[in-house]
Amino acid sequence: LIIKMENWFTVEPIDSDTFIISEYKHWEETHCYLLCGTKKALLIDTGLGIENIKKVVENLTALPVSVLTTHAHWDHIGGHKYFDDIAVHEAEKDWLFVKFPIPRQTVIEALTKVPCPFPSGFNIEKYRIFQGFPKKLLHDKERIDIGGRVIEAIHTPGHSPGHCCFYEPKRKYLYSGDLIYSGCLDIFYPTTNPQQFRDSVKRIRALEINRLFPGHHSLKISPKIIERIGDAFDMLYENELLHQGNGIFKYDDFQIHL
Repeated sequence: LIIKMENWFTVEPIDSDTFIISEYKHWEETHCYLLCGTKKALLIDTGLGIENIKKVVENLTALPVSVLTTHAHWDHIGGHKYFDDIAVHEAEKDWLFVKFPIPRQTVIEALTKVPCPFPSGFNIEKYRIFQGFPKKLLHDKERIDIGGRVIEAIHTPGHSPGHCCFYEPKRKYLYSGDLIYSGCLDIFYPTTNPQQFRDSVKRIRALEINRLFPGHHSLKISPKIIERIGDAFDMLYENELLHQGNGIFKYDDFQIHL
């Protein structure tokens, strides 16, 4: 079952109380995830902010919704403006309410670099990077109970200082943000750290994972991609290539951009 809504988002159920909300019309192909418990719901990331994701969420659940941020990059916090209860890792709180590390014009260029059918009500001139005060700061190994479901925050820096993956031990679901996906893993700009990225992949690799849900691109990826990405990082490290400025290393279903 695929439910199309708002003409911008695509909604796909994972199971009876977990949904993927995707932005396939944009080159970023961002994915957000709605997890419904018995007491409340969690929305992992809010996407680009091009269309109102809250309307989609309200069509899926009547529960109070808290937003969990994998990391405070513009393409994951765009819809934060529609919510009051927002959590981000403590290492990136300043990105939300002091200053975003990338100029607005750079974000606009990224947003529009590939033509796409933006919704009729979208005005690029009015687009702003989300700024606001998080209600909650996340810490490593913190557990969030939403009633019948417990989600664990795992601090996985590298792509950004406060990047978190979210793990559901009971179902063995991993929501991997920008740490693991089928595409180009970016670790070339100043706020990224290749060695931390490698360590974070190694940490995730130790988990028992039945299903993997990335922040971008194909959803048809096996948890085995984590091993392949981990092996690639190990090889780069062993060959003394794990340094920024070394370019793009291509593998079967992912790339590493240093």
